[in-house]
Order: sequence, then C-alpha cells, then structure tokens
Amino acid sequence: MTLKVRPLTPALWPQLEELFGANGACGGCWCMFWRIGTAYQKTPAAKNKAAFKSVVKKGPPPGLLAFDGDIVVGWVQVTPRVALPGLDRSRMTARVDDAPVWSISCFYIRKGWRGKGVMTALIEGAAAFAKKAKAPALEAYPVKTTAKKSTTSIYTGVASSFAKAGFETVAAHVGHRPIMRRQFVRARKAAA
Repeated sequence: MTLKVRPLTPALWPQLEELFGANGACGGCWCMFWRIGTAYQKTPAAKNKAAFKSVVKKGPPPGLLAFDGDIVVGWVQVTPRVALPGLDRSRMTARVDDAPVWSISCFYIRKGWRGKGVMTALIEGAAAFAKKAKAPALEAYPVKTTAKKSTTSIYTGVASSFAKAGFETVAAHVGHRPIMRRQFVRARKAAA
C-alpha cells in the first residue's frame, strides 16, 4: 500500500463525504465537536456537515486526507488550536501554556484500512503540514493504551503512535489521556 496525504481543499470535499458516509463520521460530528462542543449532538448532522463544509470552503485546509491510490482511506483534523475552542472546555485537553500550537484533534480511518499504517502516515503528514505553516509545535490528545479499543475510543489517536513520530508528553490532566507535542521551534526561555 502506498499512501499519499493531501490537504482537504474544496475540490476534495466529495472524497471526504464519501469517506464519512451519509451520516458523517462518529455519529454526525462532521469534525464540529471541538469547534462547537456538545452543541454538535443537538445539531442535525446535515447542519454540522454544512458548517464544516463552510470551514473547508473558507480555508485554509482544516486537515488532511490519506489516499491509497484513488481511494480515500483516512482523515486527520489538524489546525491551529484556537480554531478548536472545545479543547479548552475539557479537562483532558486543557491548555498547558499560551504557546500558539496547532492541534491534531481527531482521526477517521476507513474500515478495512485500520491497523495498516494510515494513522502513522496522517501523523507524519500533519507534522509536515503544521511545520510548513510555521506552527511552533503540534499538539495531540491521544489515548494511552496497550489493549485494542473500539475505534470510537481512539478517535484522537494512540499515544504509542505519536511517541514513535517524535511527540513527547507535556502534560496528563487525566492519566490515560496524555497531551503530547512535537516541537518545531525551540521555546524561548524567560529572562531572569
């Protein structure tokens, strides 16, 4: 399998629709949960879809798609943390500091391609994407696990995959949910 990772532009919206299916990934979320919080649950899937389509249309790309040939097999949302205010409302993902980090907030991998390196390719693609955008660091909120979990419990990724990609734990407000970062720019030290 040869994977190619591409930014989600308006031209690739049909591929995201096809990957997510009629109801959207994760019960109609359409990658709006971290943007609007639990309001996504009260919002019809069609409205969440339209809202996310507007985000894509406005730009810049809010994430990346992974392709195996012409088949879209995975998605990762990667964007500046400030675009995802829901991260600040959860104690698991509470801000560590004021650094203007980018965030990997969620993945969706097509059934049949899970466990085949798609998440790893998306993590590396997200790191390159954030670094090119001059982000000082890329942050993630994975699950720390050694056992197989349902795909819904690991939608934020698996800590071991991030560790292999050079991410380090910077906090753990909840033990099994570390906050991990990959630094691109060295943080300045405060003047003494």
